[in-house]
Amino acid sequence: MADTPKIRFKGFTDEWEERKLIEEVSSIDTGKSKFVVSELGNYEILGSTSVIGYDDSYDYDGDFILTARVGANAGELYRHSGKVKISDNTVFIQGKQLEFIFYTLQNFNIKKLSFGTGQPLVKASELKEQKIAMPVFENERKQIGTYFCHLDHLISLHQRKYDEAKELKKYMLQKMFPRNGKKNPEIRFAGFTDDWEQRKALELAKYSKGNGYSKGDLTEVGTPIILYGRLYTKYQFTIDEVDTFAIPQSGSVYSQGNEVIVPASGENAEDIARASAVEKSGVLLGGDLNILRPFDFVNPLFLALAISNGEPQKELAKKAQGKSVVHIHNSDIQEVTISYPLRAEQDQIVAIFCYLDHLITLHQRKHDELKEVKKFMLQNMFPQKG
Repeated sequence: MADTPKIRFKGFTDEWEERKLIEEVSSIDTGKSKFVVSELGNYEILGSTSVIGYDDSYDYDGDFILTARVGANAGELYRHSGKVKISDNTVFIQGKQLEFIFYTLQNFNIKKLSFGTGQPLVKASELKEQKIAMPVFENERKQIGTYFCHLDHLISLHQRKYDEAKELKKYMLQKMFPRNGKKNPEIRFAGFTDDWEQRKALELAKYSKGNGYSKGDLTEVGTPIILYGRLYTKYQFTIDEVDTFAIPQSGSVYSQGNEVIVPASGENAEDIARASAVEKSGVLLGGDLNILRPFDFVNPLFLALAISNGEPQKELAKKAQGKSVVHIHNSDIQEVTISYPLRAEQDQIVAIFCYLDHLITLHQRKHDELKEVKKFMLQNMFPQKG
C-alpha cells in the first residue's frame, strides 16, 4: 500500500496503492521519426514548444499521448490528443483517460530518472518499471485529473489573455501616436481632427532631480520610495502603488503628484529611455531620477507614454551615453521632440492605455496565483515520498 495524500475529494478514504506505471497505460515506447517540426497541428500542448508534428507515417491515436522528452530538456511533459508524429528522442506514453497519469508524473518529477551529462536521457524502460501511487477507485482518479485539467485550462486562459492584451497595447502604441514625421496618428477618437503640435520637451515641463538613496537604504516599512532601477523592472507608464520603503533623510525629494520621472542611469539606452508618471504625492524620489513636472496643457501620463514610445524614445536612446553604465540628463530629455494633441484627446488616449495595463496586470496576477495553487495542490493531492 502507498501513503495517502493530505487533500482528497469528499467520500474517498481508502489508502492508495503502488503500481508500476506500465500496468496503468497501454504502452510506453520511444518515437521513430527523425525530424523536428516547429509548426504545430491541432492538438493541445502543455509545456514549451515540442518536437511533435503531424505525419501520416506514424499515427499514435489515443485519447491522450504523453511525451517525456529526452535530451537537454529531459523530463519535460507534454500532452497531446489526435494523430501526431513522435520523434526518436522522445518517450511517449499512450492510453485512455491519462489525465491522472499526466499529473502524477508532473508531481513525481521525471527529471530524477534522467542520467548522463550534456544530453541526459529518460529511457522508456526506466519509466515502465517506475512505481506510482494510485487511488483504488477510478472515480477518484477521474476527479483528480479533471480538477488539474481545469486548473491548467485557467492558467492557459489567463496566459493567452495576458499575451493578447500585451499585443493589443503594442499595436495601439504604434497606431495612436504619430510615426515617421507625420502630424497625426493613424487611429484617433471620434471628434478629434486638429493636427498634433510638436515641441521640444523643454517647453512642456519644469525639470529637477531626485536626491540620495540606494538599495541599501530600503527598509521593510517607512515612506514609499522609487529608485531608478524599478522603472525598467517593475513599473508601467503610470505608478499608483509603490512597494519599496525607506526612512526619510535630510534633503529628500518628495513627489507632489503627477510628476513624470525618467531614470538617469541604467545598463543600456533602451532601458533608461522610458518614463513613468507618479500619481501620488509624498513618495520619495531617489537621486538617479530625472523629474519633469508637466504644465497644465500636458497630461503627465500622456507625456510618460510619449517619451517611452516611438520617435521620442528612439531620439532619447541615442542621447544616452556611457559604456558599462549609460546616463541620461535633463538636458537630453529637454531636446527631445514631443508630438501632442489637445488635452481632451490626451486624456482619452491615457484612459485606453490605463485600461490595457489594468488587463495586463490582472491576467498576469491571475496566471501567477493559479500556478501557485496548482503547485500547492500537486504537493497535497498526491502522496509525498518522505
